[in-house]
Amino acid sequence: MPNERILTAGTIITMDPGRPRAEAIAVRDERIVAVGSLDECRAALPDAAVEDSGAACLLPGFIDSHSHPVLSGMATMYPAYWIAPWFAPTWNDVLAVFDKAIAETDAGSPLSFFGFDGLLQQHEEPTAAVLDAIFGDRLVLVFGNSGHTSYVTSAVMRKLGWIENPPSDPVGGFFGRLPDGALDGRATEVPAAMALAAPVLNAIAASTSPLQGAVEYYMLMANAGITSTSEHTYKTPLKQAYETLASLPSSPLRITLYHMSTEADCGDPFTSSVPSTMLHKQGIKLWADGSPWVGNIAMSEPYLDTAATRAAGIPTGVTGQKPMNYTRAQLDSLLDAHAGEGWQMAFHVNGDIGLDIVLDAFSRALDKHDLTHTDHRWRVEHIGGARHDQFHRMADLGVVASMGPFQFYYWGDLLDGQMFDTAIGAEWQRFRDAFDAGVHPSFHNDGSVSPPTPLLNIQTAVTRRTSSGAIRGADQATTLEEALAAQTINAAFALGTDSDVGSLEPGKLADLVALDADPFTVDPATLGAIGVQGTWLSGARIDLEAFAAASGQVDTAGLEALRLLGVPACCHHVASTQG
Repeated sequence: MPNERILTAGTIITMDPGRPRAEAIAVRDERIVAVGSLDECRAALPDAAVEDSGAACLLPGFIDSHSHPVLSGMATMYPAYWIAPWFAPTWNDVLAVFDKAIAETDAGSPLSFFGFDGLLQQHEEPTAAVLDAIFGDRLVLVFGNSGHTSYVTSAVMRKLGWIENPPSDPVGGFFGRLPDGALDGRATEVPAAMALAAPVLNAIAASTSPLQGAVEYYMLMANAGITSTSEHTYKTPLKQAYETLASLPSSPLRITLYHMSTEADCGDPFTSSVPSTMLHKQGIKLWADGSPWVGNIAMSEPYLDTAATRAAGIPTGVTGQKPMNYTRAQLDSLLDAHAGEGWQMAFHVNGDIGLDIVLDAFSRALDKHDLTHTDHRWRVEHIGGARHDQFHRMADLGVVASMGPFQFYYWGDLLDGQMFDTAIGAEWQRFRDAFDAGVHPSFHNDGSVSPPTPLLNIQTAVTRRTSSGAIRGADQATTLEEALAAQTINAAFALGTDSDVGSLEPGKLADLVALDADPFTVDPATLGAIGVQGTWLSGARIDLEAFAAASGQVDTAGLEALRLLGVPACCHHVASTQG
């Protein structure tokens, strides 16, 4: 017998232009069969029970178009310490977390911290010498909040055998060095940062429940109303984790995989016993430049010489092409190697020079492989420093933009006048230009780089308010309809899943988020404060406690720590709940 139900709410926002509002939604098994009035839904399913969702508003489940759920969970959840600026605003706060970790853990156990940000915490990158003075001869890892840097103690480098025999820099990354060429405990860009981090991550994984952090991060995203997202740093060793999570009862997230181009098997087909609607591989992830907050993006405008940039150790002046992780020839080679395999290409790029180079490489490869004017949906990720003209070029090439409102929200006050001239910083994340050009802009929080907060992303795009409440670059604001699309149907388009999710239409999967207010009835400056009451996947309400219990990974203390994180406020001092 089919499982049939009719759901009602105060209102239903469908994200279907043909019928933007509804009273009820009829679901048979996993999929929607009718959307409209209660009478219309009863006519479609006359024997179905009517269930009041209790929500003021139902929408399609939110979709984060660029994330890293498993790795983010490993990096930020227990037994790691999350020291991001929203939890540890200053370097002194970071030092307090370091002291707490030392006090509450065994002296010989490894320690991992995530979230150092030199700009917001106003401190230079910590070297091995700095960390050794705090932790002594202990395996300690500190990840930069951007995910592009890592910092370790000398004990970690000794474990790797790199004190006496320092390695050469990997392709696409580099190590910090002393004048004699020895490593100084710093690494920049993913290939180098992950190599330096490996001894600590491996030691922690061997002594803890392997999926605890991932389970908790899935729950964190679901609590924010997210039902679909991506893994943009996928590699084959993560496959079992994602399959296990997808197979658990009430698993809350659909996952789209983007295989790192640095992996030898990145172009191989992906097969799994898990239904493709829950887990599938869509594309290949590449990195053009680095992070704005580290100072290594390929930008035509200069970093300013200010107290903020000096405190963070960011060199001033124009970076130009120097921060590019690959030469143009290497980019062409990578695209040629995989374009014919049918994968969607997804390029991390923040600076305008980097974006010019990526679009040039895209244009050449699309022409060479007869993909121009096809529905390829090749992507660019983040693009904070993009120029107005570049959005029109993206549209001409059929390139999709995945944008990060969090960059503007958290760093906007620094971007405008302290990192870059106002003409650049106030316009960071050009949402209006993206929508006007028609590049299907979607929104993301980039995994652990910022807390998963789709409603806050929507608020930021509509109001152009930073975390301080200041309005900057008001000409780049979106409408509420556009911002909702960026977190639903446009994000599904970016992930190639728009035939199944992203809007509430007959034939699509019944993925929903329940809110305690209609976004169109609240002050736009308070959109981020709307409460998420729960989510549905395939017409079934997600039970996160059942998901956690089935995983066998999360104990009572872990669940309480997760609750204290808070979404979307993210104002609790997370480190105080961990360890």
